[in-house]
Amino acid sequence: MTAPTTPHVDIHRAGDRMKTRISWLDSKHSFSFGQHYDPDNTHHGVLMVNNDDIVLPGQGFDTHPHRDMEIVTWVLRGSLVHQDSIGHSGVIYPGLAQRMSAGTGILHSEKNDSWRLPGSQHDEHAEPVRFIQMWVLPDEPGIDPGYEQLEIDDELMRGGLVPVASGMPAHRNQSAITIANTGAALHVARLQPGGSVQLPEAPYLHLFIAQGEVSLEGAGILSEGDAVRLTASGGQRLSADAPAEVLVWEMHGRLGG
Repeated sequence: MTAPTTPHVDIHRAGDRMKTRISWLDSKHSFSFGQHYDPDNTHHGVLMVNNDDIVLPGQGFDTHPHRDMEIVTWVLRGSLVHQDSIGHSGVIYPGLAQRMSAGTGILHSEKNDSWRLPGSQHDEHAEPVRFIQMWVLPDEPGIDPGYEQLEIDDELMRGGLVPVASGMPAHRNQSAITIANTGAALHVARLQPGGSVQLPEAPYLHLFIAQGEVSLEGAGILSEGDAVRLTASGGQRLSADAPAEVLVWEMHGRLGG
């Protein structure tokens, strides 16, 4: 498929997202997910899911299956316990990049119960965990399931856009973790007051304001939970007057082409 040539900026406000709310979960969906289906809102580029989840203490997602998807989880506050059917387990917390390749099939659970693990220093836990979970299509179906995580807090503190998860050759020695898509990369920036970054140029970009408030050149003020889908664009300056955290997917392909 020919890459798009007409620049387009599409702003999606936080309050317009589809929502799933049950006793232990507050989940906001940027794209169609589960029982929430909108045929005009299924993906952008190769990004299929951008869920903003808050899970209460002692609760979480019981063991469930995934297949043929690259799943990147980014924790904003609290901690999340991951366990899967290929023997990986660990605690994900802010500043730790984590990727699970579902491939031919994997089972996993995600719980807000890190204090129950052996060696935990905490007998109680009263903090909800908030995390963004993102699903990206791999280049090919049927790969071996896999898991990778790495702490990158120090890199984030230096400012700028940090390549957190990427399969792009340009990031081979830069990104924290690798995904099985050679045309996609997730960048994260923690902006301090007065700080700014420039968006990469790509056929498809997805900007998500994870925390705080920012100003995007040509688009104005964006608040927490807002997202911008850019096509045939990039290069805009993103700035903050107060602390903020943003997630930027750079994508050089799209679903179906």
